[in-house]
Amino acid sequence: MDEGLLVVISGPSGAGKGTICAKLLLEMSYLKVSVSVTTRKPRAGEVDGISYYFIEEEEFINRINNDEFLEYAKVYGNYYGTPKEEVFKQLKAGNDIILEIDIQGALQVKKNYPMGVFIFILPPSLEELKSRIEGRGTDSKEVILRRMESAYEELNYAFQYDYVVVNDHVDTATEKIKHIILAEKNRVIRKKEIISKIREIKNEKNIDR
Repeated sequence: MDEGLLVVISGPSGAGKGTICAKLLLEMSYLKVSVSVTTRKPRAGEVDGISYYFIEEEEFINRINNDEFLEYAKVYGNYYGTPKEEVFKQLKAGNDIILEIDIQGALQVKKNYPMGVFIFILPPSLEELKSRIEGRGTDSKEVILRRMESAYEELNYAFQYDYVVVNDHVDTATEKIKHIILAEKNRVIRKKEIISKIREIKNEKNIDR
C-alpha cells in the first residue's frame, strides 16, 4: 500500500484557503482533515476530538517538550498544534491528509516532513484581496490595514512552497489543486514499493524482457 499524501495549504488571509479546502473535502472523499490540538476553551457547538482536541496549557507545553507536534504556534494567547503521531498514523494507513495552516506552521511541517506537498494560495491581486477582506464586514479599518501589510510580507514566502495557485475563481483553483494532488500521488518516488514488487515478480518467474 502506498503511503498517504500530506497536503499543506496556506496563504494570506482572504486568499480563500478555507473555501478551497472545504470544496476539496467535498469533491475528494478520500481526503481527511487532521484534528488540531488547542489550549483555548471550546466555543458553542464545538466537539472535543472533532473540532479540536482541547487540552490545558501545561499539557500542551509538555507535548512540545516531547516533540509531539508537526507544527505549533501561540495565537492570541492560545496554543494550536498539529499532532505528529495522528498524522503519521493516517499517512501510514494510506490516507491522504490536508492541513490548512498559516505560513509559520507550514514551514515547520516542511522541516519535519519534507515529503509533503506544499501549496500557496494567492489572490489575483492585492486590490482583490483587500476587497475580499472588506467584504467580510467583520474587521475595522486598522485590522484590515494590518492584514494587508501582513499579506504583502507573506508573499515573500511563496517561493518556499512547491506550488502556487492563484484563486481568481474558486472552482478553477480547486480543480488545479486536485490535479496537483493526483499528479503527486503518482510521482516515482511515491511508487517505489509497487516498482519493487513488479521487479520481484519478474525475477521469480524469470520473465524475459
